[in-house]
Amino acid sequence: MKALFFTEPIASAESLVELDAVLYCKKFDLLLNCNERRNFIDNLRRKAHLYGVQTVEAFQIEPRCRDFSDNRLLAMALASEPDALVSSDEDLLTLHPWRGIPIITPAEFLARFPQPAAE
Repeated sequence: MKALFFTEPIASAESLVELDAVLYCKKFDLLLNCNERRNFIDNLRRKAHLYGVQTVEAFQIEPRCRDFSDNRLLAMALASEPDALVSSDEDLLTLHPWRGIPIITPAEFLARFPQPAAE
């Protein structure tokens, strides 16, 4: 059983670069300090299964996302066959389900795939 976060995170080199840039936006300053953000990204880089997604694959995605840059994520989902694609991006959420892959919010993910309590 695979999911994008917690159980078996997946990523591409490009998605990790984008995440790194996004998490350092000012809007996240009140949520996480710099060390927490760095630890999260470093942990994800260590644990994520990397999928290479070529630009040509993003061009061939059908149905396409209205935000073309999100087609890379759809190509990665197609290659990895996850149980769910987790996003808060409305451009992706409007495609739910996409080619049989649920596209769900983080809250929906936590409800569907509860994590064992930390020991």
